[in-house]
Amino acid sequence: MLLTDLRTIYERDPAARNWLEVLFCYPGLQAIVLHRLAHRLEKIGMPFIPRFISHLSRFLTGIEIHPGATIGKGVFIDHGMGVVVGETAIIGDNALIYQGATLGGTGKQSGKRHPTLGNNVVVGAGAKVLGNIKIGDNVRIGAGSVVLRDVPSNTTVVGIPGRVTRQDNTSVNPLAHDKVRDVEAEVIRALFERVKTLEKQVVEMESKLHMSVIQVDNGQTDNSKCNTDSVIEDFLDGAGI
Repeated sequence: MLLTDLRTIYERDPAARNWLEVLFCYPGLQAIVLHRLAHRLEKIGMPFIPRFISHLSRFLTGIEIHPGATIGKGVFIDHGMGVVVGETAIIGDNALIYQGATLGGTGKQSGKRHPTLGNNVVVGAGAKVLGNIKIGDNVRIGAGSVVLRDVPSNTTVVGIPGRVTRQDNTSVNPLAHDKVRDVEAEVIRALFERVKTLEKQVVEMESKLHMSVIQVDNGQTDNSKCNTDSVIEDFLDGAGI
């Protein structure tokens, strides 16, 4: 299991240079190794010790994984600070989890109350996956997203709340975060284009009906509209970023 974890880190992190550095300087690996020990002790019903190991791991790595959580092979927690994994969470093989991500619950109910992640899932930095929901295989969850419902396999999810933006994306590089769509901006752009179309139709109607509104100073109106359009375009384009 440890060899699989090491191999996964070498494959996914270009900064990994040698096994000694990975063993002693990668908190994600250290947290998973300590968790596997705590999880075994938890399964045999040992009191206190599993939670103490989990607490010690959190102190050393900044990553909190409840001993009851189930973690598959080849899971890589990159950077890791602030990652929280709840008691009944299940993480499939070869998952990639970034700093600040939370696999948490939504209430105080007993039983299964944390998410289940399939294989090859990527959870972006700061993403929150909450409740007893199922995330399919090969799913990418964008940074900062909040996922509250089941997600089908081979999709990308972004936004608050999370929405599916891409289907059958198995060929997408899991590290290519710049390829995630900005759903909110796309919707705003569509509404903006619709408003411009409606404005054009209103002007045409006014022109045909010879309404007095047309007598307003055209130069002042055009300048104001131009400035407003520029502000909106800058927002949709990321203000030049």
